[in-house]
Amino acid sequence: MQAFFTLLSKIQKEQFSPVYLLSGNESFYIDAILKALTDKLVHEASKDFDYSLFYGKEAQASEIIETAKRYPMLSQYNVVVVKEAQFMNVSQFDLLATYAAQPMPQTVVVICYKNKPFDKRKKLYKAIEKSGVVLTVKPLYDNQLAPWISDQARVLKLQMEPVAIELLVAYIGANLSRLESEMKKLKLVVADGEIVSREHIEKYIGISKEFNSFELQKAIGLGQFSKAFQIIQYLTRNPKDHPLVLTLATLHAYFQKLLLLKGIGSDPKSLGISPYFIKEYQVAANRFSMRQLTQAMEFVMEADLKSKGIDAVNQSPKEILETLLLKLFSL
Repeated sequence: MQAFFTLLSKIQKEQFSPVYLLSGNESFYIDAILKALTDKLVHEASKDFDYSLFYGKEAQASEIIETAKRYPMLSQYNVVVVKEAQFMNVSQFDLLATYAAQPMPQTVVVICYKNKPFDKRKKLYKAIEKSGVVLTVKPLYDNQLAPWISDQARVLKLQMEPVAIELLVAYIGANLSRLESEMKKLKLVVADGEIVSREHIEKYIGISKEFNSFELQKAIGLGQFSKAFQIIQYLTRNPKDHPLVLTLATLHAYFQKLLLLKGIGSDPKSLGISPYFIKEYQVAANRFSMRQLTQAMEFVMEADLKSKGIDAVNQSPKEILETLLLKLFSL
């Protein structure tokens, strides 16, 4: 996400703006920008005087504005952070817009609005767009996860085997905050110069070697019904570690990749498929017709609706996955 890295670079160069509006569905980027700003602007010796933190549920625009208009006492900037702004009453945003239109140059206000993009039609958005910085973030697409993990690994100076990266994608998905946390854990336990392997992922992140979403999609793709059935039994016995929604999302992304690979001959790299696994994907793609792959995606979407209580009568995750498996192997 170029806008994120551009903003991060400006912060590192101490090129600050008086108001920031950080919003969207990917909290990792919002947290990263907030941390970068506070690391640069907030010092322990002056924190009690020149740093104020508000939370959306309790925050009042009038109090935020009053705090923002103060002059810093010991630091160069007076820093005002509003977390969980998505819980603020919408009427408060128009009041904040009056401040954002003419912000104090010696104050840096950071508004964190998570779980959805901030409405561009609001006065506050338009005011900050003119006087400060607006960053709207969204989750990565499936084909962007493996490259993102590779980039983070380089930042952490962590060497990873392709299979280790794929396991993280399959097991954790697009939860960037958790991905970063697990990779930092690996950095602590893996010796310098050692390459992170499948065994490291299994041992330190708790992924079963044989029973995980990655192995499930592989078994289905290669037509191994018995193995796929065994994996489902394991996953549904451990729902906390293997939530149904993640398993279904992984399968949907898998069939989508096979469809694109077979239908338009997309470059495997553009689909987020590691060269390490391309032969496996090609074998699976050749087992299905275009119609079968489209039908497989529809079956997974039906299972997802059932998991949410739609078109289902008290079906357990085990029953939903078993039914899905039978449908997939009947194609």
